[in-house]
Amino acid sequence: MSLRELFRLPSAELTEANKVVVVSLGELSVGVVMDSVKEVLRVSRSLIEPMPPLLARDYHLEDVKAICRLQDGRRLVSILSAERMFNVEELRKVVETEGVSGMTDAAADQADTATLDDEEQFVVFRLMGEEYGVPIDAVQEIVRVPDMLTHVPKTPAFVEGVINLRGVVLPVVDQRRRFGLPEAERNDRQRIMVFSLRGVRTGFIVDSVSEVMRIPARFIDETPDLSDEQRRLMRRVANLEAKKRMILLLEVDQLLSTQEAGR
Repeated sequence: MSLRELFRLPSAELTEANKVVVVSLGELSVGVVMDSVKEVLRVSRSLIEPMPPLLARDYHLEDVKAICRLQDGRRLVSILSAERMFNVEELRKVVETEGVSGMTDAAADQADTATLDDEEQFVVFRLMGEEYGVPIDAVQEIVRVPDMLTHVPKTPAFVEGVINLRGVVLPVVDQRRRFGLPEAERNDRQRIMVFSLRGVRTGFIVDSVSEVMRIPARFIDETPDLSDEQRRLMRRVANLEAKKRMILLLEVDQLLSTQEAGR
């Protein structure tokens, strides 16, 4: 479904920036087309306030169930209610009348095979045009790169500095520098991916975060042994030949050595 259509907004041509967010409604799932996905946030419940009844009633904003106040109230994020946005009974009828009958035999066979095949879910990001994946469970959140980072003297060259993330000091690593790649100027597409490394929350700056992807196990192979560090950090690769994509799958706990994570 199109979120623009649901909100009665002007339609727009689809581009590479559009993303489909899958919303779970009990036994049903719905794909919702968004203009883009900017970040994944964990926020304190104290920052979330109910939607004022006056706005919900008079301005037909029933789908918005709460408002999240960020950056000391300078940034407001509307929190949508999936239950209010979709009529589950109507969706169930659509699935029953069109979902199965509209499938070709080949598509049905492919769907059955996909169901039986083991899958893993990864967050895919980019560095210098190459794609990398990390298990979704390892990603605590994804945030924008702030305008200013506090630089700390006598730290490794790949450490960009520290930021204040909701009251917690978060060390931030430049992933390009960590991999020995040429540096890039700061831009709006860059993101900080936050992982927990041996109990220490650490952020890594990447060029962009592309998508969350389910990859069947049959497309995942071991990487060739090219060096000790590569074997430790990138043990597997997803070879999506039909899409002409190859995604290097990183071992998150190996992004920093024990000595580096303990600094």
